[in-house]
Amino acid sequence: MWLITSLIAAMVVTLLWAFAPKKYKLEFLALMLWGLTIMIFVDHILGYEGGAFIEFETDGLITNSTVLGVVMLIPIFAFWGFKLAFNKK
Repeated sequence: MWLITSLIAAMVVTLLWAFAPKKYKLEFLALMLWGLTIMIFVDHILGYEGGAFIEFETDGLITNSTVLGVVMLIPIFAFWGFKLAFNKK
C-alpha cells in the first residue's frame, strides 16, 4: 500500500505543479516523489515472491502499510520545506 500512497502523492503534486506559482518549487517536490514511487516499485518487483503484489501489512516496526507510506512521505515534505525556507537567490 505504500506504493499506492507514494503514487497518489506524486500524481497530486504533479497536477498542482501545473497551476501553482513557481515560487513553491513543486517541480522539485514532484521529482522527489516520483523518485520515491519508482524506487518502491522496483523494490516490489525485485522482492516479489508470489501472492499479493500490494500488501496491506508489513513485518517491520510499522505494521500498517498506509501508515508506512505516510511515514515515507514525511522526510520528503520536510526536505522540500527546508529548501523553500532557506532558498536564497
